[in-house]
Amino acid sequence: MLDNLTQKFGDVFRNLSGRGKISEENIRESMREVRTALLEADVNYQVVKDFTDKVVEKAIGQEVIRSLKPGDLMVKIVYDGLVELMGPVDTRIYFVQPPPTVIMMCGLQGSGKTTTCGKLAQFLVGRGNHPMLAAADLQRPAAVEQLRTLGQQVGVPVYADDTKIAPHGEVSKGAAVSVCRAAIQQAKQTGRDVVILDTAGRLHIDEELMEELRDINTQLKPHQVFLVIDSMSGQDAVNSAKAFNEKLEIDGLILTKFDSDTRGGALLSAKVVTGKPVKFLGTSEKLEGLEEFRPEGMAQRILGMGDIIGLVTEAMQKFDEQETARMQEKLQKGEFTLEDFMGQMKQVNRLGPMSKVMGMIPGMSQLTQQLNMGDGDMEKQMDRMRAIYDSMNRKERHKPDILDGPRRRRIARGAGVQVTDVSNFMKQFQMSRDMMRAVGGMGMMGKLKLMKSFMSGDMANLAMPGAPLLRMKKSGHMEKKDRNKKKRR
Repeated sequence: MLDNLTQKFGDVFRNLSGRGKISEENIRESMREVRTALLEADVNYQVVKDFTDKVVEKAIGQEVIRSLKPGDLMVKIVYDGLVELMGPVDTRIYFVQPPPTVIMMCGLQGSGKTTTCGKLAQFLVGRGNHPMLAAADLQRPAAVEQLRTLGQQVGVPVYADDTKIAPHGEVSKGAAVSVCRAAIQQAKQTGRDVVILDTAGRLHIDEELMEELRDINTQLKPHQVFLVIDSMSGQDAVNSAKAFNEKLEIDGLILTKFDSDTRGGALLSAKVVTGKPVKFLGTSEKLEGLEEFRPEGMAQRILGMGDIIGLVTEAMQKFDEQETARMQEKLQKGEFTLEDFMGQMKQVNRLGPMSKVMGMIPGMSQLTQQLNMGDGDMEKQMDRMRAIYDSMNRKERHKPDILDGPRRRRIARGAGVQVTDVSNFMKQFQMSRDMMRAVGGMGMMGKLKLMKSFMSGDMANLAMPGAPLLRMKKSGHMEKKDRNKKKRR
C-alpha cells in the first residue's frame, strides 16, 4: 500500500538530510524529485503542480531551528501539505430523526460497490446501529444474490424483489425506485434505523444509468450519497468520480481495494478533482476491512512515520475485551506463555493484512524494507507459526523449554517446515516473553519511557536484542576475546 511512494519520499528526505543547511536550490531540487514520485504514483498533474508549488513557497525563507535538520524541516512542511491536500474530513454519518437514515451507494461495475455495502453494514452494526440492505442493482447477474449472502454474513436483513430482476437494458422503468421505496417502508415497520441502497453500476457512465440514479435521488431523497471507486484504476477512477459528481450530487467517496498494490494516485487526487472528501477506505477483502479515513494518519503512513493513533483506535474496536483484560492481568504478574503468544497473533490478525498493520507502526515499514519483506511475507510467516504451534503436544505448549533436538525435528515434520523455522519461532516467543516480563516489572516512569520510544519510532528499544531499555540478552554470534592480545595504551 503506497510502498513505492513512501520509498521515494524517504530517498528525497535522506538526500536532503546530508546537506549542511537548507537553501532555495536544494528545496527546488528536492521538490522536482517529489513531483516525479507523485506523477509516477498516477496523481493528477495539476494536483501535483499545485502541491509542489505550495511546498516550495512555504519552504523558501523558512528559518531552520538549530535543533532541526533540513530533512526534518522538509518532512514537516510536506506532511502539512499532504494533510491539507487530503483533508479536512468528517467521517461521521449523521442520523436523522425519525429513522431510517437512507444512504445511497453508487459506482461503476467492478468497483466493489456491493461488497462495500456489506462492509458499511458491518461497520454500522459495530457501532450499535440496526441497518438494512436494499438490493436495487437489478441488472447485474447475481448482484441480488451476492447482497443476500453478505447480509447473512453480517447478520442484517436484505430487502429484494426478484420479480423486478431483468437482463441489462430490460429492467422496467421505475423498478429500482420501487425496490428502494419498499425497502425504506419495511425498515420503518421493522425498526431498522439505516437503509443502505445498493444501486446499479455499469462498465462506463451512460445516460441510462444516470437517469436511474437521478430518479432514486430525486424521488427518495437519500440523506447521504456515497460514491465507491476502485483505487487501483488511478486517474480513470478519479475522472469517473468527477463525472458522477457533475451529474449526481455526492457527499463523499469510498476508495476500495486499498490493500492491493495501488500507487496512490486516486487517493491523493480524488478530493481535489471532485471537491468531495474521501470518507472510508476498503483495506481488505474481509467484511471488517472498512477504515475511516484520517488525512493525518495517511500522511504519516505515506512519509513512513506510521499511524499509531489509527492502529490503537482500530485495536480498541476489534480486540476482544476479555482477552485483553486477561493479558493485562498476566502482564502485571510477569507471566507470558506460548498460548498467550499465539493469542496475541490471533488478535493482531483481526486488524487486517500485516502489511497494513506494519505500515501503521512507526519505523516498521523501513524495517520490513531492510529485511526485504514483501506483501504477504508476514502472513506466510504467521501461517508457519500457527502450523508449528499446532504440531506441538499439550505438554510442549505449556512447557516450551523442554523442546530438545528430537522434539523440534518431530514438530518440523508435522508442520511441514525446517527445524530452523521451529528454532526461530521459539526465539521470537522467548523475545516476546522477555519483553512482557520486563514491561510487567516496570514502574510508571519506565512504561512512559517505553511508550515515548514507541511513539517516536525508536524501534531499537522495542523487543530487539541488546535493547538497553528492556535489558534483554544479546543474541547472535560474538567473537571470543583474545586474552593473549596486549591491551592498547
